Amino acid sequence: MRLSGKVAIITGAASGMGKATAELFAAEGAKVVVSDLRLEAAQAVVDGIAANGGGTAMAVAANVAKEEEVQQLVDATVKEYGTLDILINNAGIMDNFVPAADVTDELWDRVFAINATGPMRTIRKALPIFLEKKSGVIVNIASAGGLMGSRAGTSYTAAKHAVVGLTKNVGFQYATQGIRCNAVAPGGVSTNIGTTINAPNSFGMERAMAGMNLNPRAGEPEEIAKVVLFLASDEASFVNGTVVTADAGWTAY
Repeated sequence: MRLSGKVAIITGAASGMGKATAELFAAEGAKVVVSDLRLEAAQAVVDGIAANGGGTAMAVAANVAKEEEVQQLVDATVKEYGTLDILINNAGIMDNFVPAADVTDELWDRVFAINATGPMRTIRKALPIFLEKKSGVIVNIASAGGLMGSRAGTSYTAAKHAVVGLTKNVGFQYATQGIRCNAVAPGGVSTNIGTTINAPNSFGMERAMAGMNLNPRAGEPEEIAKVVLFLASDEASFVNGTVVTADAGWTAY
């Protein structure tokens, strides 16, 4: 029970890595807030946790691209469970592999709003709680695309690089306040994020796929969840302001 008594928010938790993380956290003793755009799907995760005797959880609908919904998410958590100990920024979308020559302001703004500004807003809301008790953990889900240049289109690549910078900045600046902030950079993982790819740009996809034959294998959501659990637990007490790559060695080439 590595998270016994801890309260954790997980965004984008109705499926994929977020769902796997919510289930694992609940099994490890955390009180989990399963947050997602889709309340019904988030509630299904909560119901599954309860049915499996896996712990305590509640569902909260939230669009991390909207400041008022981020406020409501954290406020609802504190109202229900009294505090917040762990924040997992998992919500994200892809960008149809659109390269710089073709990117629109609308696409750029939407991808950044969810993938980069969302984590900033949840962190901004959580930090006063963490600072008051001199304790708190943040884990951002970055991407191999936040470390390398062409795992996706321009918007996604830039946004995930921003998440890496955000992680390092928050990790160092609040290190003396009992707060840790790290990120996980998954490689290809079998989730439904691909459903956010609806009309891929042929040139951008061709360039992004150039290194796919080097990828040893796709990961499973549960494999990423275990890395997130480590970073969120006291076992990672000396790990801060860094990015843990979980990609079967894909980016090591």
